[in-house]
Amino acid sequence: MTMQHSPAQLVDNYGRQIRYLRISVTDRCDFRCVYCMSEEMTFLPRSHILSLEELALLADRFVALGVEKIRITGGEPLVRQGIDKLMQALGALKQKGLKELTMTTNGSQLHRYAPMLKACGMDRLNISLDSLDAQRFKRLTRTGDLARVLQGIQAAKAAGIHDIKLNAVILKGRNEDEVLSLVDFARREQLDLTFIEEMPLGDVSDHGREETFYSSDEVIEQIESVYPLTTSNASSLGPARYFNMADSSTRIGLISPHSHNFCSTCNRVRVTAEGRLLLCLGNEHSVDLRAIMRESPNDVERLDNALIDAMQIKPYRHHFTTDGDVQIVRMMNMTGG
Repeated sequence: MTMQHSPAQLVDNYGRQIRYLRISVTDRCDFRCVYCMSEEMTFLPRSHILSLEELALLADRFVALGVEKIRITGGEPLVRQGIDKLMQALGALKQKGLKELTMTTNGSQLHRYAPMLKACGMDRLNISLDSLDAQRFKRLTRTGDLARVLQGIQAAKAAGIHDIKLNAVILKGRNEDEVLSLVDFARREQLDLTFIEEMPLGDVSDHGREETFYSSDEVIEQIESVYPLTTSNASSLGPARYFNMADSSTRIGLISPHSHNFCSTCNRVRVTAEGRLLLCLGNEHSVDLRAIMRESPNDVERLDNALIDAMQIKPYRHHFTTDGDVQIVRMMNMTGG
């Protein structure tokens, strides 16, 4: 029998309070990025994916239990049918304690949806941009159109979304020679830019992870050859470490799951597209929330208790490696990063 809990915070066995929830609303994407998924993907049947109502209920209960920030991810979240209705429901949670509503997107649909996102209360957008060369961008994304993404960035700015950050995954032998070009682009557009070490999730078929690993320290060395960096105290409740440049408002962020793991301060959990609560990106500890909601669709207390109880299996840290010892079989499109 599940213990009864007061509507307290979500706190794990190490005293870390969960304030940040990432929700994957779909495993589908209109890109096939080489570090995220295989070229030939089999996506989940619609019945396996959480409904819009289930997603909204989960978000509501997490906010009731102390979550302050929600990030919507995919796959590509803007290809999810009905995403506008879900964003309206999530925006309404700001009346219940939600402080920040954000999204990670590949930018391909922003020319259509940026005004809607702004109207729903979107505070921040993270837009993936791994290359500024159209042919290389096509190779890295397999199906992406760089011009469409650049158009989407401008659409987001025009819609009045002022807090926009670019995300770049740097792969040795693929795009490490574009680090400074991406920095210069971010400076011109007055956007923040975060460089991300490749996550070892899923069999991507395109390359061996150890072959393409490029560390955050190597990225910093490149940038500081031109732009001296100073440590910033800025925080987005996420895992990024930020740096400032003296002559620009652009902040440089680093997400380093391999070289500088951020586990000790982890305040995040994730819900996958099929409703699994992941307590750690680098482990398989999880709880099937879809089963709970569909077995007891009106039992909010049972759902709350499941969320609180799940904190007891959140591990202290992940153990990513680049030598093949650790292999998480789920793809990045299932968890949204």
